[in-house]
This record gives sequence, C-alpha cells and structure tokens, in this order.
Amino acid sequence: MVINSKVAIIGDGMVGSSIAFSLMQGQSVSNIVIIDVNKSKAEGDVLDMQHGMPFVSPKRIKAGDYEDIKDAHIIILTAGVAQKPGETRLELLSRNVKIFDSIVESMRPYLDPKSLIMVVTNPCDVLAYYVYKKLNIEPRRVFASGTVLDTARLKSSFAQALNVDSRNVHTFVLGEHGDSEVAIYSQTYVGGVHVFDYCEKSKTCNCTINELMDMHKSVKRAAYDIIEKKGATYYAIALSISEICKAIIQDAKSVLTVSTYIDREFNGRISDVFMSLPCIVGKDGVEDILHPNYSREEVEKLINSAEIIKGEIDSFK
Repeated sequence: MVINSKVAIIGDGMVGSSIAFSLMQGQSVSNIVIIDVNKSKAEGDVLDMQHGMPFVSPKRIKAGDYEDIKDAHIIILTAGVAQKPGETRLELLSRNVKIFDSIVESMRPYLDPKSLIMVVTNPCDVLAYYVYKKLNIEPRRVFASGTVLDTARLKSSFAQALNVDSRNVHTFVLGEHGDSEVAIYSQTYVGGVHVFDYCEKSKTCNCTINELMDMHKSVKRAAYDIIEKKGATYYAIALSISEICKAIIQDAKSVLTVSTYIDREFNGRISDVFMSLPCIVGKDGVEDILHPNYSREEVEKLINSAEIIKGEIDSFK
C-alpha cells in the first residue's frame, strides 16, 4: 500500500545528503526535497543525484524552500551542529535547540496537518520533545529516529559473534539514543532460540555468554569511535531512516525502536518524555507501542534512562 511518498529533508550536511541518496536508491519515495540554509550546497547535491537517475526508479528531486514542505508526508530534521569528538549527544543540546527554534518557526506557516515529523538531529529524544511542544500537535505525528540504528548495531555485533545472518537476529536497544540506552537481552533471539541458548549449543558460535553481555558496551561507543576516525556517522543512519520511511509510506506496520512520546508507561513511572520502545510504525506514524516481558533489571534501567532524558528536557523548559 503506497501512500503520499513525498519526503522533505531539512539540513543538507553529511547525514541529510546521505539520507537523500539512500532514499533515491530505494523504491518507496518518489519525491524528495532538500532544504538548507546553504541552498547552493543543496542544489549541488541534487544535481549530482539527478545525474544518477537513469540507474534508479523514477523520482523527483529538488532543492527547495520551507514552503515545499506543505504537502510532504514525512519531514526529516537533520539540521544542527556536528557532534565533536568526545562530546556526548546530550552536550549538543544547548547548541542545537537554538537552531531548532529557527527551523520550527520557519516550518509553522507551511506545515500540513497530516505531515509526520522525524527528528534525526542529536540529542534526538530531547529535540523531538521540543518540536512536539513547540508546534503543539498530536504526539504520534512527531518522533525521532531513536535507537533504530543502535538496535541494528547490536544485531550486527551479535551476528558476527554468532556467525549467523544479522537479519535473523532479533533484539532491541531501548531508552535514550545515547549513553543510558538499554540492551534488552531478555528479548534477544536467533531463529526463535534465546541468544544464550544459541551461544551454548551452536557449533558455529565464536564467543561466550559473558562476551555477548559485553557487546553492548561497544555498541554504545560506536558513534564516538566513528567520529574519532572520520569525523561523523552518516551511512548507517541514512539506511535506518530509509527503513523508517519505507514503513510509513508502505503502511508496513513494522516494529521499529523509534523514539516516541511516552506517558504513564511502566505503571506510571515514565511520563511526559520521548524515548525509544518497540513501536508499530505505519502511515500514521507511531500507531502502537509493544510491551515485551522485560526483566526487572531492564525495567529499572529504562526508567533511569527516561529520567536522564527528562533532566535534559527540564534544562530548557
């Protein structure tokens, strides 16, 4: 089922342009608009991609202005200052809130009442909350990329250690997209077999259970390591954003760990915050939240993660 497949990307840095290029190569999106304060840069990227149009399915790609968001199904916010080596995502907040002030006010006159807004700029959980409150719209219409990439990173790490196709590893990284994120080992399976059982019984496994338990530490460090080596992360996040867009445009009802508005969850212990939980994502954005049987320790870690995000939200209220 294909819905309106126009996507507007605000911010044409390495992340924004990589997202545009990834969407261009896919089948779901037919109309891409790139908006940036440096319109010449956006025009250059568009021209570069247009030269590759004979190799992909037909699409319209243009460098536009804020008025071009008025009929977009999805608006992706990637604008912001880059994360410095050693800087946490939450340390970016004070700098990026100022940029988002300008973006939100520029969007407001042209925002379609049916458009969905996806925040990618970090710290994405806090900035998604900011956009939601600033625009005063339905919470389901605003979400962040959250831990979709973190979940993919953990799946990739497990797959290499277990010597299995990463598409057959099922797990979640939830909570903050950042240092307090939580790996949900209680719900980690390979082909229906719990990861610990698989590790003990598989003839192809290359690690121990203790080594599996430590893998999430490298996942949390992944962005910092990449930034130290090449300055920014953009390829994998672009692919994850494309997957989210596909779920929306095709109304796929995919289970993705996007960051959504949470209120009175976990017996009321988490409220009024954006964070990642397993969500059903379709044409209307976040359509439902799933509730796996978490371990008690995982619940406490998720509550702690929510409190950290709320602390950052309170800092700019």
